Amino acid sequence: MPIRDPVTLRKWRDTAGPTFAIIPARGGSKGVFRKNLRELAGRPLLVHSIEHAQATSQIDTVIVSTDDPEIASVALAAGAEVVHRPTALARDETPTLPVLLHVLEQLEGERTPSRVVTLQPTSPLRRPEDLSAAIELLTDSFDAVVGVCAAEHSPYKMFDIRNQALTPLIPGTPPGIPRQQLPPAYRENGAVYVTWRDVLIDARSIWGARARPYEMDAESSIDIDCTLDFAIAEMLLKTRATKAVTV
Repeated sequence: MPIRDPVTLRKWRDTAGPTFAIIPARGGSKGVFRKNLRELAGRPLLVHSIEHAQATSQIDTVIVSTDDPEIASVALAAGAEVVHRPTALARDETPTLPVLLHVLEQLEGERTPSRVVTLQPTSPLRRPEDLSAAIELLTDSFDAVVGVCAAEHSPYKMFDIRNQALTPLIPGTPPGIPRQQLPPAYRENGAVYVTWRDVLIDARSIWGARARPYEMDAESSIDIDCTLDFAIAEMLLKTRATKAVTV
């Protein structure tokens, strides 16, 4: 039965149960063949996200949702649980929300998390401390916490073309204004989402009505979409490993 009374909802959240991490990892991929299984720094891409979740003390259970037997095998070997999803939920156009709801439906009657941490396997440079900090930011005043980073290109310097003329994308923005004088802008980086379970189920939303930002740096926000991204991530992970040894 959905909890709709704000006082009851706040009390329920204050005495909330476990936190589950759900990693959606289907077998298909557009940019890179079998992307979630491709090796990065000696481990399949998927395993990096599993290890991030396992190293986060607030996360009680790590679940991989997949349609692919090989991905399921790799996830199990890495210590994650697996929920097998139907082909209908593993298409290119399938959004993340129904995948999360499918996992919760499969667990219904067995275990009920209060918070769901959604981790895309394409964010291998996030750190466990990012997950920990994002989870701590989720209070009963917010529906979700969403990972963001500073936008690489300010939307205040962007245009559309109308009647063959450049027109500021954000009306009223003077052309040529120095970047330093522009308001800060942020973009969703896809690295971490922390959502109350009741928001996922009742509002049918990962963000809810009021999402709190968790700011991350550009390096930790890298999203793997093509072979060049793999090369950049490999270099950055090696650099991190070298620094860790020399410190």
